[in-house]
Amino acid sequence: MTIFEWLIFFFVIQFVHGFGTWKLYKSSGFNPSFAFIPIYNAIILMKIIRRPVWWVILLFIPIINLLIFPVVWVEIARSFGKNSTIDTLMTILTLGLFLYSINYSSNINYVKDRSLNPKTAFGEWISSIIFAIVLATFVHTYFIQPYIIPTGSLEKSLLVGDFLFVSKFHYGARAPQTAVSFPMVHDTIVGTGIRSYLNKPQIPYFRLPGFQKIKRNEIVTFNWPADTVRKFFVREKGVKKPIDKKSNYVKRCVGIPSDTLEIINGKIYINNEKSKMPFRAKPVFNYTAYNSKGVSNSNLIKLGIDNIQRKFKIEQITQYKFEAIRPYLLNILDNNPDNYIVVTKSDGIPYEVRLRARISMVELTDIKKDLFLTDKEAELINSSNITDSLVRKFRTTKSYNTSFFPNDIKFNWNEDNFGPIIIPSKNQTINLSKENLPLYKKAIRDYERNSLELDKQGNIIINNKITNQYTFKQDYYWMMGDNRYRSEDSRSWGFVPEDHIVGKPVFIWFSIDGINDGFKNWKVRWDRVFTTVNLDGEPKSYKWYFLVGVLIVLIYSEIKKRIKKQ
Repeated sequence: MTIFEWLIFFFVIQFVHGFGTWKLYKSSGFNPSFAFIPIYNAIILMKIIRRPVWWVILLFIPIINLLIFPVVWVEIARSFGKNSTIDTLMTILTLGLFLYSINYSSNINYVKDRSLNPKTAFGEWISSIIFAIVLATFVHTYFIQPYIIPTGSLEKSLLVGDFLFVSKFHYGARAPQTAVSFPMVHDTIVGTGIRSYLNKPQIPYFRLPGFQKIKRNEIVTFNWPADTVRKFFVREKGVKKPIDKKSNYVKRCVGIPSDTLEIINGKIYINNEKSKMPFRAKPVFNYTAYNSKGVSNSNLIKLGIDNIQRKFKIEQITQYKFEAIRPYLLNILDNNPDNYIVVTKSDGIPYEVRLRARISMVELTDIKKDLFLTDKEAELINSSNITDSLVRKFRTTKSYNTSFFPNDIKFNWNEDNFGPIIIPSKNQTINLSKENLPLYKKAIRDYERNSLELDKQGNIIINNKITNQYTFKQDYYWMMGDNRYRSEDSRSWGFVPEDHIVGKPVFIWFSIDGINDGFKNWKVRWDRVFTTVNLDGEPKSYKWYFLVGVLIVLIYSEIKKRIKKQ
């Protein structure tokens, strides 16, 4: 819906409210015409139901208002003597239209001094639950949102199983664009698989003022701009969703508006200068290690290189032995019982499992091994002399394909050699041609909602006018994972528009190693609990400060309760 359409809807609601309550205003001692005056009618209504005037603000906050409107309807009904359970259900199920029957009844009885306290323990419990949901929804929507890292695209900067707090207010909280949605969930109701929202109506994009802009190389949470998925790790055709219900992604913003970005042999260059990553950033590159006697996995693990795969030959494999080792296998290279070769993670197969199943195995090594390493890890291996040589690999051979942005066969870019490309900024005018149009057509057509076509003569037509330039309406960003070869990012789907930005990760409040391997394999990474995300310097855990703070609050609350009882 456009702003004009929302204004029409707003005034229609005012008339519906006015015609359904004007006699109630009159019966409670106010001018009945007040029922038709936008905003002022809500202020007077709070006086009628004896609720604080600041409740009016909640009526205009998207998502929060969906929770408050039913409460206000019920409060109006009770202010006029309709207190039964049936009255309450009728009020809610008719979306407040039950108030018409009260308004146009022959006997309107305004209860001026009604008690605002729930009459039963159950009623008090319900009131507390509603208040808690409203408060939690407000915080979740406009201040802080919890988020979990499901994939390894930012390894080793952020790990799979890190639980984040994402700040909405650093960049300015984005008002929900989906007007009708279940509170505190994303796109499905937990445990049901049922969609949690209605596609229409949609609220025009609006963002509250923030106190900082997105900085280059900050980690950012955003809605995936491509056609999104229903759930991670399931391959299927993309699903069309509203912007704020698209899948949440977290990447590093390596390019900001107006930057010229280029990737040369796997390294990022911004405005013709090599990008300087923050201290905590750990971009991963592809290497091949060589050793004429075999590359030793044990030596790599001793150096702290644990993101590797290991090969083992299992002696005298049986079904019983296979079932014992199955949870630890990544792949089976040879299923010949006399030469049974398996691949595992760096942890291999636990000693207890091998002992219990009486498994005898031998680790196999190759003279060369592919590794994904940070620059620091590569330096460590080179200085340790455990390999004959270590060579960084990158794709130099270019081929015209549609696997990388702009997904057009006229561009021969790949993950290691990409660009140059100008990242658009708001109010920036870019000259267009038939050659560079594929770079910007999705932003112009899909993100900024213009009609765009290329006629037979090669003319670019935007909104039915021939043109050779375009002025962008919003800022755009370039997002990439630190784990460059295991990250689907802007190299695949291009720019991330400003209206897709969710917030800034500020804290890792919990972290579980092996979160995708089953509950019994979970291990808490205590050194990562309550560490900051985007700051410089070595990560520092603030868990003890947090626990002491919680303890102080609990002690204060208990003392306050005892004083109140006395």
